[in-house]
Amino acid sequence: MDDTLGVNGMSLNETHSAERIHIGFFGSRNAGKSSLVNAITGQQAAVVSDVAGTTTDSVRKTMELLPIGPVVITDTPGYDDEGELGSKRVLAAKRVMNMTDIAVLVVDAAKGFGKTERELTEIFREKEIPFITVYNKSDLLASVPEPSDGEIYVSALGNVNINGLKEMIGSLNIEQNKMNYVSDFVSSGDYVVLVVPIDASAPKGRLILPQQQAVREILDAGGQAIVVREYALGKTLSSIGVRPALVITDSQVFEQVDREMPAGIPLTSFSILMARYKGFLDMAVKGAKVVDSLRDGDRVLISEGCTHHRQCNDIGTVRLPGWIRKHTGRDIEFEYSSGHGFPDDVSGYSLIIHCGGCMLNDREMRYRMKCAADQGVPVTNYGLMIAYMKGILERSIQIIYS
Repeated sequence: MDDTLGVNGMSLNETHSAERIHIGFFGSRNAGKSSLVNAITGQQAAVVSDVAGTTTDSVRKTMELLPIGPVVITDTPGYDDEGELGSKRVLAAKRVMNMTDIAVLVVDAAKGFGKTERELTEIFREKEIPFITVYNKSDLLASVPEPSDGEIYVSALGNVNINGLKEMIGSLNIEQNKMNYVSDFVSSGDYVVLVVPIDASAPKGRLILPQQQAVREILDAGGQAIVVREYALGKTLSSIGVRPALVITDSQVFEQVDREMPAGIPLTSFSILMARYKGFLDMAVKGAKVVDSLRDGDRVLISEGCTHHRQCNDIGTVRLPGWIRKHTGRDIEFEYSSGHGFPDDVSGYSLIIHCGGCMLNDREMRYRMKCAADQGVPVTNYGLMIAYMKGILERSIQIIYS
């Protein structure tokens, strides 16, 4: 059963939020966004009150919305909030837009379309976000006007036309990522070896999402997934007695795995496959080579799509910076972002090194890449950066570009 999401939470039996269509509810304070979210989800997912500004943080709820399928519905703070705290709430709403596939603009039908609604409409169009305008509280009107295209009158309180709104949202044709992660490299009967280190940075009791996704796609393609730790790779290759069709490794042990892999066996990393899956591989391959042109004092942003407790030998904040300083011999300044905290202004950076982005949906990943491209900042990701510095970039992308 779907459940309300925590920081990184998801039930084991549900579609990950990065693979769902994200539907954001936006509007002025007290337009009834939270009541509408509750009416659509059929649960008290958001706190409602007659007091304007009750919603102070974005509230997310997962559900199935046919015919779209699995979705994440996000209730945002009022876009017209005021004061120092209010401006932070508005910023939170803006960040939700960067991951929104469908926007629902909620208007108080009794007050009508105003400055805030016009501003939001302009932003949706600028960001090319499909949107629906919902006039809520229609029960307060003496008569309900005939809606224009893309508009609908509802009453969350009276549960009036809620099914009509669901159908209207479901009728929008949203293009989802149709790229395979690894299955197009696997034929029935193939052996694929996955090298998965289990160290202090590995999540307790589970595999990370790219590893899970690889196993599932290999099985779906009729292949055989063999999951090993890095120290068992050589013994495993000898014992199976079959040449693997592909070896996929965690990027942090790229160099070790490359040494142990016989020539001719395709090798890549989970991170590189994720860059392809998320649609920025070409950009990331070019960006990796920029490391050679870094100079003293250059600023490099290392960005992760998730938030987690940093370990003493963390890949993003410790190992990568160390490898880059050693490779370049330069005094480089590193800065970091995590979760949804990617900066809008990246113009001051000489390079952005992003994680694979498995926790981010397609729209947010495209937004980040567009920010970098528009501001002329090269981007790469962990796996490609490590492969380039270790001298194995060409081998790691050969299977993709062959």
